[in-house]
Amino acid sequence: MKATGIVRKIDDLGRVVIPKEIRRTLRIREGDPLEIFTEKDGEVIFKKYSPVGELSEFAVSIAESLYKTAGCGVAVADRDEFIAVFGAPKRELLEKHVSRELENIMEERSVYQYKAGEKAVPLTEDGKHMAGTAAPIVSEGDVMGCIVMFSDDGKIMGETEYKLAQTVAGFLGRQMEN
Repeated sequence: MKATGIVRKIDDLGRVVIPKEIRRTLRIREGDPLEIFTEKDGEVIFKKYSPVGELSEFAVSIAESLYKTAGCGVAVADRDEFIAVFGAPKRELLEKHVSRELENIMEERSVYQYKAGEKAVPLTEDGKHMAGTAAPIVSEGDVMGCIVMFSDDGKIMGETEYKLAQTVAGFLGRQMEN
């Protein structure tokens, strides 16, 4: 664990403020759920909670099925990082932060489809892989993550990939509601 040197007091309602710098660094937004852990020595640990992460084994199966069906790379992300990848080396994407552009697509809540001539959306900040299609996973009105289909050989995604991503994102959103 890394010490920050920041000390905060608990107010009369039991609240503690997480400093803006830490929230920005860890990409914690207003309304984000935090899971609370305690240690025997009195430590209290806050960890960002990912409902999509709860489905990570299921997400790997979905990514594999989509890869075999569509023949392109598939990644499943929560709002912050990739939790399942198929069709690309896992070390390049798995548990890596999603790019700001991909975050914006999720927040827009509409399916993204790359079109020739427009600026491509990178999956991560390093820009090694570009999104062909990205469909936000929405559950009970909240964005939980997204399904991304990508191709490193420049293949343009068509209507089939668009509908597949949209359908699977909708399915995952409904699974989280149950």
